[in-house]
Amino acid sequence: MKKYNTKRDFNKTSEPIGKKAKSGKKLRFVVQHHLARRDHYDLRLEYDGALKSFAVPKGPSYNSKDRRLAVQVEDHPLDYRNFEGTIPKGEYGGGTVMLWDEGYWESVTKPNFNSGSFKFILKGKRLKGCWNLVHFKEDNWLLIKEEDEYYEYEDINEFNKSIRTNRTMEEIEKGTKKKKNIKNILSKIKITNPTKLIYKKSKITKLDVLKYYEKVADRMLPFLENRIISTIRCPEGIEGNIFFKKHLETKSKGIKEIKLQNNNNKKEDYYYITDVTGLLAEAQMNSIEFHIWGSKVKKLEKPDLMVFDLDPDEKLDLKKLRQGVKDLKSILDGFNLKSYLKTSGGKGYHIVVPIKESVSWEEFRGIAKNIAKLMEAKWPDKYTSNMRKDKRKGKIFIDWVRNTRGSTSVAPYSLRARENAPISFPIKWSELDKIKPNEITIKNAIKSLKRVDPWKDFFDN
Repeated sequence: MKKYNTKRDFNKTSEPIGKKAKSGKKLRFVVQHHLARRDHYDLRLEYDGALKSFAVPKGPSYNSKDRRLAVQVEDHPLDYRNFEGTIPKGEYGGGTVMLWDEGYWESVTKPNFNSGSFKFILKGKRLKGCWNLVHFKEDNWLLIKEEDEYYEYEDINEFNKSIRTNRTMEEIEKGTKKKKNIKNILSKIKITNPTKLIYKKSKITKLDVLKYYEKVADRMLPFLENRIISTIRCPEGIEGNIFFKKHLETKSKGIKEIKLQNNNNKKEDYYYITDVTGLLAEAQMNSIEFHIWGSKVKKLEKPDLMVFDLDPDEKLDLKKLRQGVKDLKSILDGFNLKSYLKTSGGKGYHIVVPIKESVSWEEFRGIAKNIAKLMEAKWPDKYTSNMRKDKRKGKIFIDWVRNTRGSTSVAPYSLRARENAPISFPIKWSELDKIKPNEITIKNAIKSLKRVDPWKDFFDN
């Protein structure tokens, strides 16, 4: 890895630092589309704890008559198979990198990465079947497709989006710029007591919390910004004094106040976040959980986010809870209401419905209540719309009450002030039976962020 590391300045590039690792029983491969000084594809085959790497200027071809030049370059670390982003201009390999294909490979003839030739099988999502690498001089090889059932299978030019994140090159570049701006903002915020333990048993510090919100900001802000918020603050960590904050105390960049009349006809100062600076400033002030209104400040009386919290009796098993989620989705589907799923970070799941039609808070609350009542009427032994604890024995409470003016629900991607730092995290419907309500935590969330955003089309018209 010495050659790999000496070519890169890791203070400038977000590529992984090169270190040899142990290969697994199944060998992985990745192809990265690399829009550098010259557009090309990088084929990387896992072997002996590293990625044997070849730059293929024209990319792989399924036509066995095509002899594609493949220039062998330095070995890359195994972690490089997860790299997607933009290498800064002026740095080695400067340009945008897309994860174009990935999977496993098997050798047909003994691999020799020094000379000669060898055959191998690719089991990717876009590249499949038998291929040949043929050495002809110095670092130059030829990549040739073997004639098999996949011969002339696909035209690679059809694939212009990431296999992992479904982003185009342009979207990847924009995303990198956003992340860079967010990192710059974090470096400007004065973080007091960065080593303070917020989650003592899990050894999660205040700096860890801020770094999490920095990484997740791009996905979280569309749901958080310009909505009145309440936060759960933990100045002494989650085991100390915790309080619910919904009125503005400290002014900061990225935070604005709004005056609202309370039940006693007195005006109170509420507040909302307008950008990433406000999010990180709140986290610096020990706000761990973020709870949001169902409407935006510019359309305060026109709610657009309907939330159902499936809150099970403590003795109810997970299988029944998951069935409850499916039952509620079937009701919503029946009304042609597109719904999205997230973990609660506690013991239940949340279903969120974007409301496109312009309705009042009273109508909005009535719709949510009627959906919960319909669940209760259809399956009276399984669900209740009544929040009283004694009414939910052996049942799931379909909490619709948060769809009321002034009520809040926990924001997507918000941490919870509970042990292990679980997150209310958006997931695919297909993941319901695989992911527990409190399974995604600050320690494993970043891995989930590298996948396609399951709520990507949430705000589409």
